[in-house]
Amino acid sequence: MQATAYTFSQDTRCGSVLLDDGTPVPFDAAAFDSGGLLRLRPGQRVRVRTEGAGDARRVVFVTLATFPDPEAD
Repeated sequence: MQATAYTFSQDTRCGSVLLDDGTPVPFDAAAFDSGGLLRLRPGQRVRVRTEGAGDARRVVFVTLATFPDPEAD
């Protein structure tokens, strides 16, 4: 699914995205590293995969929306 980068710390490589319905969902360094990115700016469109539901929902993969998802069908 696509989302918009909301927050990002270059130091920790953690941040959050906003889903298209406005829901913020966090991501950790492992999710950031899985997408092969070096940097991320708030406002960039990204492609994400999530796990969990409700307050436990988190991003497990994040890359730019223009990059292909290596696990996409």
